[in-house]
Amino acid sequence: MYTPIPCNMINGVIFDLDNTLVSSALDFDWLRQQLGCTADTDLLGYIDDISDLSLRTQLENKVIEHELADARQSTIMPECKSLLSYLHQQKIPTAVVTRNCAQAAMLKINHHQLQFERIVSREEFPPKPAPDALLDIAKQWQLAPQNILYVGDYVYDLDAAFRANMPSCLVTNGEDLPFTQQASMVVQRLGGLTQILREQAYLLSQEHDRVESCIQSGN
Repeated sequence: MYTPIPCNMINGVIFDLDNTLVSSALDFDWLRQQLGCTADTDLLGYIDDISDLSLRTQLENKVIEHELADARQSTIMPECKSLLSYLHQQKIPTAVVTRNCAQAAMLKINHHQLQFERIVSREEFPPKPAPDALLDIAKQWQLAPQNILYVGDYVYDLDAAFRANMPSCLVTNGEDLPFTQQASMVVQRLGGLTQILREQAYLLSQEHDRVESCIQSGN
C-alpha cells in the first residue's frame, strides 16, 4: 500500500540519508551477528529491548562506532546536489529523517555541505518505520502530510511514509528491489525525481495559465 501523489504541487520534501543522499557501506547482517541479533530482527529495536542498562549502552556504543566510521568514508549520491538546488530554487522546504545517530548524521551532512531546514535522528523520535518524525515535521511546516514527499531507498522508508499518510519516492540506485510496489513513485537516481518535479511544476503552471485565460475571456 502507498499514499497517492497529490494532483497539486508537492510543498515539502523529506529525505532518508544513507544511500539516498550519501553512500553507506554498513554491513547490517555482519553487525547483527556481532551483537547477537537474529537476521530477521530490527537491530535498533533489539538493542532498545535489552533490560540490562550496561549491556544496552555497550551495544549502542558499538553501533555508533561503526556509524561514525561509515560516515567518514561516505560519498555524495549521484545528482543529489542538483535536486537539492532545484528544491531550494523553488522554495520547497527540505528535511532529513534518519535512523542514524545524530553525531554520524551531522558528520555526513556537514562533510558534504548539505543544508536542510531540519535534521531528525533516532534520538529524537522512534526510528523508522515509525511515522512520528515525519508527522512532527509536517506539523512544524504547517503542511498536510499528503503534500509532503518522503524519499528513501528502503522498505522502512516506504512504511514510515504510508503510516504518516505521505506519498513516497523509492530510489532504487539501479537495483531490482522487491518492495517497489509499496512506493508512490520509483526512480533509479535522484535526477529522476528532479525531472518529475520539474514536469509537475510545468503542468501546474500551464493549468494556471489556462484557468486565468478562461477567467479573463469569461468562459
